[in-house]
Amino acid sequence: MSLDARQTEVQPLTSIDALVDSFRSAERRDGLGLIGLEHEKILVPATGVHAIPYEGAGGVGALLAAFQADGWEPYREAPGLPVIALTRGKVTISLEPGGQFELSGAPHATARAAYAENQEHLERLKVHTSKLGVRVVTLGYRPFDELGAMPWMPKSRYGAMKQTLGARGTHALNMMLMTATGQVSLDWRDEADCARKVTASARMTPATVALFANSPIVNGAPSGFQSFRSRVWNDVDPARCGTPAFMIDGTFSYRRYVEWALAAPLLFLRRDGRYLTPKLTFGQLLTDGYDGKPALESDWVDHLSTLFPEVRIKRVLEIRSADANDGPMTGALGALMRGLLYDRQALDALYEATDMTVEQHQALHLAAQRDGMKAVANGRAVKELARDVVSIAKAGLLRLDPADAPLLAPLEAIVEHGASPAESVLHAFQRRTNDSEFVSKFSL
Repeated sequence: MSLDARQTEVQPLTSIDALVDSFRSAERRDGLGLIGLEHEKILVPATGVHAIPYEGAGGVGALLAAFQADGWEPYREAPGLPVIALTRGKVTISLEPGGQFELSGAPHATARAAYAENQEHLERLKVHTSKLGVRVVTLGYRPFDELGAMPWMPKSRYGAMKQTLGARGTHALNMMLMTATGQVSLDWRDEADCARKVTASARMTPATVALFANSPIVNGAPSGFQSFRSRVWNDVDPARCGTPAFMIDGTFSYRRYVEWALAAPLLFLRRDGRYLTPKLTFGQLLTDGYDGKPALESDWVDHLSTLFPEVRIKRVLEIRSADANDGPMTGALGALMRGLLYDRQALDALYEATDMTVEQHQALHLAAQRDGMKAVANGRAVKELARDVVSIAKAGLLRLDPADAPLLAPLEAIVEHGASPAESVLHAFQRRTNDSEFVSKFSL
C-alpha cells in the first residue's frame, strides 16, 4: 500500500476539473513508456507456518533494520515511532497490514531491468531472513493463518482502515492481512491511450487471474478457489473495488474515473499528522470541505491510493489482478504487460481479443477465481483467452524489444499445460508430510 509520505500538496481543491487535470498532468507525451514491478511476500518463521510479528529478534522490524545496514533510509511517521518503510532512490520497501513485505521498484525502460532489480532484492532478502530465522513464502494468500490471530503493523493508516474498510466488507480484513500480490505500473501518452490500455487490461483480468492463480489453501484446507486472493476482493467494498462497467464497455475517460472516485467514501482524512475517519464521500468533501476547511490536493492523492479496482490509475496505470508468485513469474508479469500495452499493434489485438459484455466479463472473472485455467463461462474458456493474451504479448515484445521476450517462458509453460500455479500448490498440499514441509516448497 501507499507509503503515505508527508503531505506536501496542500493547495485547496475547488472543482472536478482539477481532479480530471490531475490525470492529464500524468501523461507521458514523449511516448517513453516505463515499467515498474511491485512484489509482495509472506513472512513466516523458518520452521513455522504462521505470520511473524513486527517486534522481536525475528520480527519484521528486525528485517527492516537488516536492510538499513545495506544503505536503505528508514521512514517513520514521526520521530521516535517505529520504522515502517525504507527508501533508496526511487525504490521503496514497505509493509502491508499483516506484515507482507513489499518491494516497489523503480521505473525502468525494459521488463528485464525491472526483473533484475526484483531478483537482486530477493537475493538480499534471502540473506537477511536466513540470519533472522525467517522464511519468505511466495503464495497469494496465507495458507495456515487465522484472521483473529494475525499481527498488525504499527502504521496509522492501517488503524484507520481497519475501522473504516473493515466495516464495509466481510473480507476487507482478509484482504489487508492475508493476501499478497504482484503488480505492474505503466505509463500512458494521453487520454485516448489511457482509455484503451485501461479497457484492454481490465477485460483481460480473467486471464491474468488464471495465469497467476496461486492461493488455493485457506485456514489449512483447500478453499475451492484457485485464487482465493482474487475471490476476497469480491467482498471488500463494492464502492471502490472490482471492475466498474465503464472500464469494460469502452466508455472510460478521466472524468468517468473521477466521478466513480467521488462516490466512494473516505477511508481516512489526514489533518495535522492525525488520521481522521469522517463519514464522507470524496464528493461531499470536495463540495462541503471538512471542519470549515476545503479539500486539499493531498486528500485526492490519499483517496486515489484507497481505491482498489483491478486496474487503477494514479500517476501511473496499475495492473492489480495477479497473485504473488516467485521471482521468474513476477518478471513474466512485467514482460506480459509491456508486450501487451506498449506495442500499438499488440494493444489493438488485445482490445479485440478481449471484447465481451460486462456480464460476460463478470462471469468469466468469477469462474477464473474458482477454476483458474480450466474456467469456462458462457461457452468461453479462460485457457483460450490466456493463450491469446500470451501470444499477443510475445509478438508485441518481438517487435518492441526481443530481449524481453524470454521472460514470458513461465507463462508459455502454463498455457501449454493448461494449469494454473495453484494446481501445483494443491498437489503439494495433498502429498505433504507436515505443514512446514509444504510451505518450504513455495519459499525462497
